[in-house]
Amino acid sequence: MTSLRARNHSGRIHWLASWGTPIVAVVAYLSFWPTGVNPVAWQAPQDVGYVGAFAPNQKLSELKQVPLAAGQEGPEHIAAYQGAVYTGLSNGDVVKMSLDGQHQAVVINTGGRPLGIDFDAQGRMLVADAYKGLLRVSGQGAQATIQPILTQVQDPIPNDPIRYADAVKVAPDGTIWVTDASRRFSAKQLGSTFEASVLDILEHSCTGRVIAVDPNTLQSRVALAGLCFPNGMAFSPDGKTMYLSETGTYRILKLDLPKLSVAQSNQGAVGVPTMENALAQGAATVLIDNLPGYPDNLMRSDAGRIWVGLTKPRSHLIDKLSGKPFVRSMVLRLPRFLWPVPKAYGHVIAFDDQGKIVDDLQDPTGAYPETTAATEVDGKLFIQSLHAHAIGWMPYQGPSSPH
Repeated sequence: MTSLRARNHSGRIHWLASWGTPIVAVVAYLSFWPTGVNPVAWQAPQDVGYVGAFAPNQKLSELKQVPLAAGQEGPEHIAAYQGAVYTGLSNGDVVKMSLDGQHQAVVINTGGRPLGIDFDAQGRMLVADAYKGLLRVSGQGAQATIQPILTQVQDPIPNDPIRYADAVKVAPDGTIWVTDASRRFSAKQLGSTFEASVLDILEHSCTGRVIAVDPNTLQSRVALAGLCFPNGMAFSPDGKTMYLSETGTYRILKLDLPKLSVAQSNQGAVGVPTMENALAQGAATVLIDNLPGYPDNLMRSDAGRIWVGLTKPRSHLIDKLSGKPFVRSMVLRLPRFLWPVPKAYGHVIAFDDQGKIVDDLQDPTGAYPETTAATEVDGKLFIQSLHAHAIGWMPYQGPSSPH
């Protein structure tokens, strides 16, 4: 019996020895292997879930879909212009589609990843390309010419490259506004807008910025920095107010542009105002806080509704780890398929200039994945997506019920 116990004990020691080295190696890898990501501690607001104006519904579940050409995907942003809609795709194509969905044509291929699209007063297309920067396109098809008009900024850091051009909007005065979502993670270097966004949001170093470009001189200035993945933009009719989605903090911001300009002047040679001091000086306010998902593009309709898409619902784990940067750094060392990326959940919201939610459309099944926004035009609501192989749409005549 003693001999048997000794053999069992010896066997346990041998088992521990055989597994001990791999376990230690895994722990060491998860703890110390460099990733290039340096998570910052912050306090995520408590997620109250789908309640109130965001109570669960299936209003988006009957969404119709117009297939894209074979191999095409990712109509991340849809802009309406002169009786058609335009969208950029993951293969670099910008596609023009008739409002009835019957005709599609490739306008240009940027050679990058086109995201935000808008048009200036001369009818030129402006494209925020996550790999290429801000592009201006004249003409279409074989006659199209592409001019890079913003690939880097000079102030406050000379020759500072645009690493993640995300959204572009032309203000009523003609100024071209662009969001550079992250100064830490280049979408081009990573070869993925999605991976760059996940890394930036999980790190939460808040290096994003809003940039203004003079349409004539093409001189640029950083108007606001210190943003946690700034994304979509929309304007008030008079152009004095900008609405901005800050994806990494689950909120919509309201920027008073005249006050923001004063705040920038007050910085002098120091640099540009950050989100923190813009809030302190009244140049920025939080219009909608603690959303149940990650806000993406903003699109204003002719009826005055401002639409925002929630790309993904919030993750309880990500929120719980907001104040634990070391644990987040360990999570980021896991294989990509183990990252805490939330499930697909279709969700677009409309709000007014006072921040009141006026409509809310959901599809809990996520049949149309990563709803990045909605574009309302001609009695239709076109839904956008980061990865879908089709353009979503549904008839829409306004809110079906009060909120």
